[in-house]
Amino acid sequence: MTTLGLIGSGNIGGTLARLAVQAGYDVVLSNSRGPETLAGLVAELGPHARAATSAEAAEAGDLVVVTVPLHAYQAVPVEPLAGKVVIDTNNYYPDRDGKIAELEDESTTTSELLAAHLPTSHVVKAFNNIYFTHLLKLARPTGAPDRTTLLIAGDDPGAKATVTAFLDAIGYDTLDAGPLAEGWRFQRDTAAYTGLYIGPDGLAGPPRTGVGPDEIRPQLAAARRYADTRP
Repeated sequence: MTTLGLIGSGNIGGTLARLAVQAGYDVVLSNSRGPETLAGLVAELGPHARAATSAEAAEAGDLVVVTVPLHAYQAVPVEPLAGKVVIDTNNYYPDRDGKIAELEDESTTTSELLAAHLPTSHVVKAFNNIYFTHLLKLARPTGAPDRTTLLIAGDDPGAKATVTAFLDAIGYDTLDAGPLAEGWRFQRDTAAYTGLYIGPDGLAGPPRTGVGPDEIRPQLAAARRYADTRP
């Protein structure tokens, strides 16, 4: 793979674009406001980056990241993503996204919603449980003793292998949390959410380095459904 398509180029999307360019990928960025609004980021990233529409980014990417607010997931183009591996970074914030019945009653998960919208794609959940500044700062070469592990979930073993290779290229080890249905275990407000990587000085301070599988697995096991945490 040589090209990463980005549908959404905000905090997480822009950070992934930076890491991908550093790792030797070409990147095609898009957002809801139009390619011209990405001129500054493209200039910063250099000759391996260009801006496009969402459909064009989906078409160009060998691997595509969907990193849009959850309420906008149905605007993600379907046909250009057919047969492709799609990384989903979504989280559900009712104050931002409005209440979504299937997520309120926990009959499905955020990434399963996207997968249902993209029935011919191979969706893998990743990057949703790390703060974007930490994502940039914690990248390390393969084999580094303080390398950080990130979580993925997905239903297709080949797609998960593709995403694992991408994570390795941009500086991270991977822990497979299981199928998409298990992605709730590292969704918003769970034990495996962003707190794993926050250092003692909080978000304003440096992140914790070297968080690995042995530390993450108990946090996944400790996850509780939202219904079990409500008064």
